[in-house]
Amino acid sequence: MLTKIGIGLLGVIVVLLCVVALQPAGYKVVRTAQIAASPAEVHALINDFHKWDGWSPWAKLDPNMKTEYSGATAGTGASYHWVSAQDDVGEGRMTITQSVPAEKVIINLEFIKPFASTSLTEFTVTPAAGGSNVEWAMSGENGFMAKGFMLAMGGMDKAVGADFEKGLAQMKALAEKK
Repeated sequence: MLTKIGIGLLGVIVVLLCVVALQPAGYKVVRTAQIAASPAEVHALINDFHKWDGWSPWAKLDPNMKTEYSGATAGTGASYHWVSAQDDVGEGRMTITQSVPAEKVIINLEFIKPFASTSLTEFTVTPAAGGSNVEWAMSGENGFMAKGFMLAMGGMDKAVGADFEKGLAQMKALAEKK
Protein backbone atom coordinates (compact mmCIF):
# COMPACT_ATOMS: atom_id res chain seq x y z
CA MET A 1 0.00 0.00 0.00
CA LEU A 2 2.76 2.46 0.94
CA THR A 3 4.59 1.58 -2.25
CA LYS A 4 1.54 2.52 -4.35
CA ILE A 5 1.19 5.84 -2.48
CA GLY A 6 4.90 6.54 -2.97
CA ILE A 7 4.67 5.79 -6.71
CA GLY A 8 1.56 7.98 -6.97
CA LEU A 9 3.30 10.89 -5.22
CA LEU A 10 6.36 10.45 -7.42
CA GLY A 11 4.09 10.55 -10.48
CA VAL A 12 2.45 13.77 -9.31
CA ILE A 13 5.86 15.35 -8.70
CA VAL A 14 7.11 14.31 -12.16
CA VAL A 15 3.98 15.74 -13.81
CA LEU A 16 4.36 18.99 -11.85
CA LEU A 17 8.03 19.28 -12.84
CA CYS A 18 7.08 18.72 -16.49
CA VAL A 19 4.36 21.39 -16.31
CA VAL A 20 6.84 23.89 -14.84
CA ALA A 21 9.51 22.99 -17.42
CA LEU A 22 7.05 23.54 -20.28
CA GLN A 23 6.11 27.07 -19.16
CA PRO A 24 7.48 29.81 -21.42
CA ALA A 25 10.63 31.37 -20.01
CA GLY A 26 10.11 34.78 -21.59
CA TYR A 27 7.69 37.34 -20.22
CA LYS A 28 6.60 40.87 -21.00
CA VAL A 29 4.32 43.06 -18.90
CA VAL A 30 3.00 46.29 -20.45
CA ARG A 31 0.76 49.03 -19.10
CA THR A 32 -0.08 52.42 -20.58
CA ALA A 33 -1.56 55.71 -19.40
CA GLN A 34 -2.49 59.09 -20.79
CA ILE A 35 -1.10 62.01 -18.81
CA ALA A 36 -2.04 65.66 -19.25
CA ALA A 37 1.56 66.86 -19.16
CA SER A 38 4.19 67.35 -21.84
CA PRO A 39 6.51 64.47 -22.79
CA ALA A 40 9.41 66.46 -21.31
CA GLU A 41 7.63 66.78 -17.93
CA VAL A 42 6.73 63.08 -17.83
CA HIS A 43 10.21 62.03 -18.96
CA ALA A 44 11.74 64.09 -16.14
CA LEU A 45 9.80 62.05 -13.54
CA ILE A 46 11.13 58.78 -14.97
CA ASN A 47 14.66 59.84 -15.86
CA ASP A 48 15.68 60.86 -12.32
CA PHE A 49 15.52 58.14 -9.63
CA HIS A 50 15.36 60.88 -6.98
CA LYS A 51 11.84 61.64 -8.27
CA TRP A 52 10.57 58.04 -8.12
CA ASP A 53 9.50 58.37 -4.48
CA GLY A 54 6.68 60.61 -5.71
CA TRP A 55 5.11 57.95 -7.97
CA SER A 56 6.72 54.51 -7.64
CA PRO A 57 4.28 51.87 -6.36
CA TRP A 58 7.08 50.32 -4.27
CA ALA A 59 8.63 53.47 -2.77
CA LYS A 60 6.57 53.43 0.44
CA LEU A 61 6.36 49.66 1.09
CA ASP A 62 9.17 49.74 3.64
CA PRO A 63 9.82 53.00 5.50
CA ASN A 64 13.10 51.49 6.82
CA MET A 65 14.40 50.62 3.35
CA LYS A 66 17.97 51.76 2.72
CA THR A 67 18.53 53.49 -0.63
CA GLU A 68 21.64 54.70 -2.41
CA TYR A 69 22.03 56.73 -5.59
CA SER A 70 25.19 56.51 -7.66
CA GLY A 71 26.53 57.34 -11.10
CA ALA A 72 24.97 60.22 -13.00
CA THR A 73 22.39 62.38 -11.20
CA ALA A 74 19.82 61.51 -13.89
CA GLY A 75 19.74 59.87 -17.30
CA THR A 76 22.17 57.32 -18.71
CA GLY A 77 24.43 55.96 -15.99
CA ALA A 78 22.18 56.91 -13.06
CA SER A 79 21.80 54.05 -10.60
CA TYR A 80 19.54 53.33 -7.64
CA HIS A 81 20.21 50.54 -5.11
CA TRP A 82 17.77 49.49 -2.38
CA VAL A 83 17.94 47.05 0.52
CA SER A 84 14.94 46.02 2.62
CA ALA A 85 14.46 43.43 5.33
CA GLN A 86 11.00 42.73 3.84
CA ASP A 87 10.85 39.96 1.23
CA ASP A 88 8.21 41.76 -0.84
CA VAL A 89 10.70 44.63 -1.33
CA GLY A 90 13.99 42.72 -1.12
CA GLU A 91 17.21 44.07 -2.55
CA GLY A 92 17.96 45.27 -6.03
CA ARG A 93 19.47 47.81 -8.35
CA MET A 94 18.20 49.84 -11.30
CA THR A 95 20.57 51.45 -13.78
CA ILE A 96 19.50 53.69 -16.64
CA THR A 97 21.21 52.33 -19.75
CA GLN A 98 19.60 54.67 -22.27
CA SER A 99 17.75 57.96 -22.05
CA VAL A 100 16.30 59.86 -25.00
CA PRO A 101 14.96 63.24 -23.80
CA ALA A 102 11.14 63.44 -23.79
CA GLU A 103 10.91 59.99 -25.45
CA LYS A 104 12.39 56.99 -23.70
CA VAL A 105 14.16 55.62 -20.63
CA ILE A 106 15.59 52.08 -20.61
CA ILE A 107 16.56 50.54 -17.30
CA ASN A 108 18.44 47.39 -16.37
CA LEU A 109 16.54 46.07 -13.34
CA GLU A 110 18.40 43.58 -11.14
CA PHE A 111 16.74 41.85 -8.21
CA ILE A 112 19.29 40.47 -5.80
CA LYS A 113 17.08 39.20 -2.93
CA PRO A 114 14.89 37.32 -2.22
CA PHE A 115 15.38 35.87 -5.75
CA ALA A 116 18.05 36.89 -8.23
CA SER A 117 16.73 37.99 -11.63
CA THR A 118 17.33 40.59 -14.29
CA SER A 119 14.72 42.41 -16.37
CA LEU A 120 14.71 45.09 -19.01
CA THR A 121 12.36 47.96 -18.14
CA GLU A 122 11.34 50.46 -20.80
CA PHE A 123 9.37 53.67 -20.47
CA THR A 124 8.24 55.17 -23.76
CA VAL A 125 6.68 58.63 -23.79
CA THR A 126 4.91 59.88 -26.92
CA PRO A 127 3.07 63.12 -27.58
CA ALA A 128 -0.72 62.89 -27.50
CA ALA A 129 -3.61 65.32 -27.70
CA GLY A 130 -3.57 67.19 -24.39
CA GLY A 131 -0.33 65.69 -23.14
CA SER A 132 1.48 62.36 -23.36
CA ASN A 133 1.00 58.65 -23.69
CA VAL A 134 3.27 56.63 -21.40
CA GLU A 135 4.06 52.95 -21.85
CA TRP A 136 5.75 51.03 -19.03
CA ALA A 137 7.08 47.65 -20.16
CA MET A 138 9.18 45.02 -18.42
CA SER A 139 10.58 41.93 -20.11
CA GLY A 140 12.93 39.14 -19.23
CA GLU A 141 13.49 35.42 -18.89
CA ASN A 142 12.52 33.20 -15.97
CA GLY A 143 14.65 30.24 -14.94
CA PHE A 144 13.10 26.97 -13.77
CA MET A 145 12.46 28.05 -10.17
CA ALA A 146 11.02 31.41 -11.26
CA LYS A 147 8.77 29.65 -13.79
CA GLY A 148 7.39 27.50 -10.98
CA PHE A 149 6.88 30.52 -8.74
CA MET A 150 5.17 32.48 -11.55
CA LEU A 151 2.95 29.49 -12.35
CA ALA A 152 1.77 29.50 -8.72
CA MET A 153 1.34 33.31 -8.77
CA GLY A 154 -0.67 33.30 -12.01
CA GLY A 155 2.08 34.74 -14.20
CA MET A 156 4.27 37.82 -14.26
CA ASP A 157 1.43 40.02 -15.53
CA LYS A 158 -0.66 39.17 -12.50
CA ALA A 159 2.35 39.56 -10.19
CA VAL A 160 3.29 43.12 -11.24
CA GLY A 161 0.61 44.43 -13.62
CA ALA A 162 -1.45 46.05 -10.86
CA ASP A 163 1.70 47.70 -9.48
CA PHE A 164 2.41 49.20 -12.91
CA GLU A 165 -1.16 50.54 -13.05
CA LYS A 166 -0.81 52.06 -9.57
CA GLY A 167 2.55 53.61 -10.47
CA LEU A 168 1.22 55.14 -13.67
CA ALA A 169 -1.82 56.53 -11.81
CA GLN A 170 0.50 58.10 -9.21
CA MET A 171 2.76 59.45 -11.96
CA LYS A 172 -0.30 60.94 -13.68
CA ALA A 173 -1.46 62.62 -10.45
CA LEU A 174 2.02 64.02 -9.79
CA ALA A 175 2.57 65.27 -13.36
CA GLU A 176 -0.88 66.82 -13.63
CA LYS A 177 -0.50 68.71 -10.32
CA LYS A 178 1.88 71.15 -11.94
